[in-house]
Amino acid sequence: MNWNELFEMQQQLDQYIEANHNITDQQLFDHKILALFVELGELANETRCFKFWSLKEPSPRDVILEEYVDGIHFILSLGLDKGFQVKEVDALPFSGELTDLFNQLYRAIDYFRDDQTQASYLTVFGLFLTLGEQLSFTAEDIKAAYLSKNEVNFKRQDEQY
Repeated sequence: MNWNELFEMQQQLDQYIEANHNITDQQLFDHKILALFVELGELANETRCFKFWSLKEPSPRDVILEEYVDGIHFILSLGLDKGFQVKEVDALPFSGELTDLFNQLYRAIDYFRDDQTQASYLTVFGLFLTLGEQLSFTAEDIKAAYLSKNEVNFKRQDEQY
């Protein structure tokens, strides 16, 4: 997928949010990292992949996709903050259980927080795309859900969310 369009849309949303909230916080990067951790946890919760004690089924696919796209928003935003607006990103090879992939993503995000290089950013982005593949999301699914959620996010800002 060519990410240019989504980076541009994310930049417009970020600028809109920052202007509406008069944000000048130097710790914005750390806030976004924590937000990405939270979104990743919400996604894991909807997949229920780690809930060995429960027989309840995962949430519906559309709910999981929406949570996934929330993570994409923060990954794009973090890339913009660091000047890593990349056109193409490849999913990374992975074999193992979904829980292992979530744990690997948490480690990669934490590493990126400390090592704010393009290489560590691409690891986070690539692993997140791998997660999308593991959840059976296509590039078209992700783009359509991103466009829809981006519209919701603008509307929320207009409604003093």
